[in-house]
Amino acid sequence: MAKIELKPVGTNLLKSVSGESVELQSFWRDKPVVLFFLRRFGCQVCRWTAAEISKLEPDLTAHGIALVGIGPEETGLKEFKEGGFFKGDLYIDEKKQCYKDLGFKRYTALSVVPAALGKKIREVTTKAKAQGIQGNFTGDLLQSGGMLIVAKGGEKVLLHFVQDSPGDYVPLEDISNALDISANVQAGERPQCNDDVCTR
Repeated sequence: MAKIELKPVGTNLLKSVSGESVELQSFWRDKPVVLFFLRRFGCQVCRWTAAEISKLEPDLTAHGIALVGIGPEETGLKEFKEGGFFKGDLYIDEKKQCYKDLGFKRYTALSVVPAALGKKIREVTTKAKAQGIQGNFTGDLLQSGGMLIVAKGGEKVLLHFVQDSPGDYVPLEDISNALDISANVQAGERPQCNDDVCTR
């Protein structure tokens, strides 16, 4: 992946859940930040991943690190918030400019089907179902997501992750290592998957 230039992407505007506009760079101005870019708020895998990442929230807070979730549209936000899947602050990238600038790809109507039926996504959806996390198909089904971790003051990109498959996510250990912190959490085990137990 090409090196990310923080200055241009940092001026992109996001909308807070209360309707205020904020620049992306405001999140790393005074502290390091973990920016989790969801595919959709209704995405079952995104909800499970959000719950996983949220396990780190106490350790992130203790180290003065912000945790921010960003969605590409408002569709599904209310249900996502009510479900309590994510412990950080939530924002909307209505123009999807951050998604474009950070290289988060868009599927086509043809390419999204095999991606959604792949083994990785079946493994995670099985795990999500086991934890009672459901999803829906409302909103933009073609957008992928990822993660950006930035050091305080925007001095350095500590991690830039782009989903290849909709089932891809950053393990908690990789997030902790990127931030050089130790975390006292147990990552959710990815299920063993076969055709008998993994259904969409």
